[in-house]
Amino acid sequence: MASKTLRFVLGDQLSRSLSSLRGLDLEHDVVVMVEVHDEATYVKHHKQKIVLVLSAMRHFADSLRSEGITVDYIKLDDTGNTGSFGDELGRAILRHKAARVVVTEPGEWRVRNMMRGWAERFGLPVEILEDDRFLASHAEFENWAEGRKNLRMEFFYREMRRKNAWLMDGDKPEGGQWNYDTENRKSIPRSVRIPERRGFGQDAVTREVMIQVEKHYSDHFGDLDSFAWAVTREEALEALDYFVSNLLPSFGDYQDAMKTDEDFIFHSILSPYINIGLLEPREVCEAALDAYKNGLAPIAAVEGFVRQILGWREYVRGIYWLKMPDYAKSNFLEASRPLPDFYWTGETDMNCLQQTIEATHRNAYAHHIQRLMITGNFALLAGVVPSAVEEWYLIVYADAFEWVELPNTHGMVLHADGGFLGSKPYAASGSYINRMSDYCKNCAFDPKIKLGPKACPFNYLYWNFLIRNKERLQSNPRMGMPYRTLGRMDEEKLKQIVQDSEAFLEGLKH
Repeated sequence: MASKTLRFVLGDQLSRSLSSLRGLDLEHDVVVMVEVHDEATYVKHHKQKIVLVLSAMRHFADSLRSEGITVDYIKLDDTGNTGSFGDELGRAILRHKAARVVVTEPGEWRVRNMMRGWAERFGLPVEILEDDRFLASHAEFENWAEGRKNLRMEFFYREMRRKNAWLMDGDKPEGGQWNYDTENRKSIPRSVRIPERRGFGQDAVTREVMIQVEKHYSDHFGDLDSFAWAVTREEALEALDYFVSNLLPSFGDYQDAMKTDEDFIFHSILSPYINIGLLEPREVCEAALDAYKNGLAPIAAVEGFVRQILGWREYVRGIYWLKMPDYAKSNFLEASRPLPDFYWTGETDMNCLQQTIEATHRNAYAHHIQRLMITGNFALLAGVVPSAVEEWYLIVYADAFEWVELPNTHGMVLHADGGFLGSKPYAASGSYINRMSDYCKNCAFDPKIKLGPKACPFNYLYWNFLIRNKERLQSNPRMGMPYRTLGRMDEEKLKQIVQDSEAFLEGLKH
């Protein structure tokens, strides 16, 4: 009699191509999937994120069953559910008298550490396979990084372009440029019509999950009324097709733009589906590349979109596994301020922050410029302690898993790694927000006023940030211009900047 193998599938591994599902024996193998309290609460995830993952898990389990695969699925409210991965796997091993466990490596360090002890704990082989859904393996990234003083994403991205022969003309970039960033920074004219989000209705499975989430996690951040995420592979493919057909042609022009009461603009909103496995990064990139080849989208839009996946997504994953767990402990700017309460309530007179946080509460989503240049920029300028900001990002966004969230927030948003990931802090005053959005028109503060009670706080906080971090940042070659400007300010103005900043920050509720 053949021995039984358990194939343990996590909630962000909902791909039929998953390495742990290959070679599955229909007669003897069992797929084990578990909904556990520990994973919903190690941080208090946004309600929509929990619903998305659990509903997608249940639908994925059903799709496996339709192939004749035996699936042992433990729901949140099932009798005896212990609430943890390890304990639930242990119970499944006993139920099925299993001889071995096969699992695909997890995306997060804490779960990988958990898995390392399973073979000894359960007294049977636990085979941890590589997650080859990514476009770069751990070994590839390590080989690229070896011997480099600075691991800049741009150079990694170029290597990945060459490897995949995407947007390439021989060994040179198609169109003559590697990067079309300068063409992708337009604000949105009033005449541009923004298409509606491609949302999806709530089926019986999703509604059941929503009831359970409200029952167990009513005190978590977020609103469920507007839940419209895809929860199946088929719906996710519809979302991809909708983006490529309706949004991609304008995505490049307006990917950095922000607009009042427009939560999605021309963004794909595909990252949650890629990060939980309903879509795979290769097929998403190839769909965009096909649109370019067929003359349906301009090269600047397609290159900008592909760079987000082939470049940033793969790059931050490489950094995460190369540098964890010590990476999370650095605090180069010695930031120490608590996270302000308005990150949870949205109650602030700064309209850009209010708009972004309310949209985040409503959708478990904000696009990358809202994250980087609104909520992130404020936290950077205010000197909020990195761990608090990182926890907030991990909680509030549906696409946030630590491997992708932590390097982006720690390195790019907060410069907490001292420039290992990004060559300079992404700090900006109110003029940037005014240029890229219409938020300032309905704000209590004026981006054109630099000091005093009506001044946009981003203005004086920006210069105060430079003053506070002068010793750490003035030697950075990319900070030369702002520090030269700072050097020309008289003592009275510098004193006023510090006073206005301290008064504003001390007035925040924490």
